[in-house]
Amino acid sequence: MENVIFLAFDIINFALVTLLWWITIKNYKILPAVIPTHFDFEGKADRFGNKKFAYLMPVFGTVAYFGFLTILNYPEAVNFPVKITDQNKDNQISIMMFFMKWLLTLVLIIFLNNQDYMMRYSFNEKAKTRIPFWLPLVLIFLSLITTIILASVFK
Repeated sequence: MENVIFLAFDIINFALVTLLWWITIKNYKILPAVIPTHFDFEGKADRFGNKKFAYLMPVFGTVAYFGFLTILNYPEAVNFPVKITDQNKDNQISIMMFFMKWLLTLVLIIFLNNQDYMMRYSFNEKAKTRIPFWLPLVLIFLSLITTIILASVFK
């Protein structure tokens, strides 16, 4: 069951990176020469740049994807919140792998949401984000708390 869940995360995360690149490449030609590159807390653009900056989110997403894959290939190098023993090693590694794959999903959703918003805002300053900026951040925070609690329970 654990492997099925991990495989599902792998497929979803790869699909999110692919979608991020597809949306960018598909819409790049129609973007104006100057696009918003940063937004304030209210969702208003406060910095602008060349449309080449549209490739920034896909690059960050790809780097994050391969960075997380590298970390997951060396779970013994990760800093765990509890001491690892022979008895708890399998549980702790499973918890860590689940958290890291879930965290990557949330990070990629943030990048995808930002990319989508940047492109739509380029044409309409009244555009709204599809996902509120704060929601994935709250989910990351709650996931971290849950992971630390689970790691403590299964120590």
